[in-house]
Amino acid sequence: MAGVTINDSQKDFLEQIMQKANFPDIYDARDTTVVVFRTMRDMMTTEASDRIEAAFSNDGIAKLWRDDNVIVRLLSRLRPPLKIESEVFMRRIAQEASVPKDVTPQGVVIAVFSTVRDELPSDIVKEISGYLPEGIKILWEQL
Repeated sequence: MAGVTINDSQKDFLEQIMQKANFPDIYDARDTTVVVFRTMRDMMTTEASDRIEAAFSNDGIAKLWRDDNVIVRLLSRLRPPLKIESEVFMRRIAQEASVPKDVTPQGVVIAVFSTVRDELPSDIVKEISGYLPEGIKILWEQL
């Protein structure tokens, strides 16, 4: 995702994730957040994903949720929701997000989840829980 800028409306959100996950820089936080969001969206209907995007009061965070990869965005709108197990969810984060060596995929997920939950209304937080696999749902609900 080189060359992608971080706008002011995303900066505070991503700095929180950077600190919680112990990332060396804000671009690591951005790249991993996009992959966590993409993995979450892959388990949802297009309508649910759109509803969640609309629930963000911060347009910068909504843009991170939406994904700036046009091909990924198009494909996710065309295919049905995927059934992803907890192990596969974490593996995707590890492989697709380029997680730094000293950071665990679980640490990344916890950092993103704890930060994003603060940005969403409680009914949306509850809705998201219904899409997550059991092991990931536990992380989402415990934060």
